[in-house]
Amino acid sequence: MPVDALQHINIRAADAGRTRDFYVRILGLHVGDRPPFASTGYWLYLNDEPVIHLVQKTPDEAPSARSTGPIDHIAFRGVGLDATREALSREGIAFQEKRVPRDNSVQLFVLDPDGVRIELNF
Repeated sequence: MPVDALQHINIRAADAGRTRDFYVRILGLHVGDRPPFASTGYWLYLNDEPVIHLVQKTPDEAPSARSTGPIDHIAFRGVGLDATREALSREGIAFQEKRVPRDNSVQLFVLDPDGVRIELNF
């Protein structure tokens, strides 16, 4: 049973609005259509694809027994390395920069407001 595409990542956010703003302002995703689920949340689109689904955690929500703790990061292909560095610095968002030994490409690593590690590849 093969797969042919990654559809989305679902993030349960402590503050869905703040997390939405991070992905929109810093990564350039945009808020788009979301079905009328009972939960509060946002679908964030990359071009025409809803790649991140944000769901607001409830105040009394306990950590899930289905934790995805082993997942290390989410990666995106970045556009405009210098502009991205400047935007992160302007927003006061700490980032780590690394180089890939094989092709000397640049990776920037940042944390979203919920601590999800984001890799941006240039």
